[in-house]
Amino acid sequence: MHRIAYYRVSTGDQSIDGQRNALGGNFDQEFSDEGVSGATLAASRPGFSALLSAVRAHDTVHVYAVDRLGRDALDVQATVRRLLDLDVTVHVHGLGPIGRGVGELILAVLAQIADMERHRIAERTRSGRDVARASLEATGRTHKGKLSLGRVAKYDGAAVALWRHKNGHGSERASIGETARHFGISPATVKRYCASHRPTTD
Repeated sequence: MHRIAYYRVSTGDQSIDGQRNALGGNFDQEFSDEGVSGATLAASRPGFSALLSAVRAHDTVHVYAVDRLGRDALDVQATVRRLLDLDVTVHVHGLGPIGRGVGELILAVLAQIADMERHRIAERTRSGRDVARASLEATGRTHKGKLSLGRVAKYDGAAVALWRHKNGHGSERASIGETARHFGISPATVKRYCASHRPTTD
């Protein structure tokens, strides 16, 4: 009888720490999928697939939110039913353990609501992008006054890569973590900058 946690974040810039803190820790096992899109079926995610292989009857699987359990409402329901068939309890943060019958029905409704909200967000994003693009073409600026549709970089990637190159110890370059702390950006961003800009200056 084990307490198992599952975490998922969509991009490399995000961290599972917030989900881990919310669930309270003290788990026997933890599985995660970092940088895995929510559009991927739960069973196709490496971390969740490993969880399915490890879970046993009478275990409890803890997740932060309903949408961690699947790509959409149908996948969430299939995932929960699969776990319940294995005699595994599914515990959703803020909702509690999901049982058969009424519990499954409540979960199905919540999953459908989450699915609808994802579609609404995507629709609003597309609409905003269309307005911004039209304004940019007409005036040279987006409707919010920006000069491009992309996110403005906080730092010049070449400058970050050069700082890392020059601020190491001896012949070693500064670590990804040191560079991230110096600029106040994520390690994933430092890696991306350094991969794109390889300084040759000593």
